Amino acid sequence: MNTERLDFDFESSIGPWLGRTVKLVDFHLQDVFQKNGLDMTKEQMVVLKKLHDEDGLNQNELAFLTYRDKSSLARLLSKMEKKKYIVRKHSETDRRVNLVFLTDYGKEIFKTTKPLVQKLIKRMEHAISESEKQQIITILKKVQTNLS
Repeated sequence: MNTERLDFDFESSIGPWLGRTVKLVDFHLQDVFQKNGLDMTKEQMVVLKKLHDEDGLNQNELAFLTYRDKSSLARLLSKMEKKKYIVRKHSETDRRVNLVFLTDYGKEIFKTTKPLVQKLIKRMEHAISESEKQQIITILKKVQTNLS
């Protein structure tokens, strides 16, 4: 029987705090969408935002920009097509490439979600100074680099 004791305090590391924070943000975002009658997930909102910024991205670019693998993005896009948020079209130059576009309805949904998300961000950042916010972002970037 191995009686070796592991001496580390996981609770005082940043991992659990990052995880809890992400879960809280996800919960509150989903709650905001639900209370406002939106059939939307955080992942779908991220895709709408990326397409709002640059409509007509190909699926590979969109997978990279949203940190998703190609198959999970394809499933997500299928759900979004059923909701009529997006439409996929074959590229005219390469039929193997799908380009993803917002529909008019998708643009309307994004426009509806934007102030709700902004309000949640404001609530989340309450009593956090601009310099503290920049420190948090810098530290999170370091964590991401360390794990890359």
